Amino acid sequence: MNEQEAKLQPESGSAHRSLPLWKRVLDFTAVLALSPGLLMLGGFVALLIKLGSPGPVFFRQRRVGYKGREFVCYKFRTMRVDADADSHRRHTQELIRSQTPMIKLDARRDPRMIPLGSLLRVSGLDELPQLINVMRGDMSLVGPRPCISYECEAYEPWHWQRFDAVPGLTGLWQVSGKNRTTFDQMVRLDIEYSQRLTLWLDLKIMMKTIPALWGQYCDLRVAKSQAAVRPATTAGKSVESYSL
Repeated sequence: MNEQEAKLQPESGSAHRSLPLWKRVLDFTAVLALSPGLLMLGGFVALLIKLGSPGPVFFRQRRVGYKGREFVCYKFRTMRVDADADSHRRHTQELIRSQTPMIKLDARRDPRMIPLGSLLRVSGLDELPQLINVMRGDMSLVGPRPCISYECEAYEPWHWQRFDAVPGLTGLWQVSGKNRTTFDQMVRLDIEYSQRLTLWLDLKIMMKTIPALWGQYCDLRVAKSQAAVRPATTAGKSVESYSL
């Protein structure tokens, strides 16, 4: 057994025992209060996926959560069924090693995405099924994002402190710049959250989430516009050089 396998503990029930009582109450109260609207919105997203791409509506994936425990995470599917996973693995590990801003592959017109897949991801709508994980206690509404096990292969020892908090749908990193931050900055924000864990902090993060999502949507539009301009500019220069 290598060091990574030793850190990744087998799934053994949910992580709700590690959640403060107020956090568990907040999760249940918020989900139950919003459930009518969330169910309608989730049904609409599911219909879009079903009509736009062959394959299942939901996507299940093992993720690493509290104290390195693995659990099955639920999402709406935003990629083609035959999408290559190796490109994401390489991209993620390169972001960790290079310490460049954490721009997602779909910001560069990722061909693996289904119609409207990028919009679902940048808006966070693809993560609505993770409310199942919240109700089960695998996740909370607020906390670090759960990572895929192969991401841990590039972790330094201190990075593992981000697992000291139960993972969430939104968190301190998501409302603090997200795609403009490096991996180390993300981890420091996750660690800071676990150390500052309070009801007031969770409420502030939840209130900042919608504006943060809007900011991410604007960033995505800018990134895609720049990606579209670059090939055209390059092509124009080539023709000009040839004509000279």
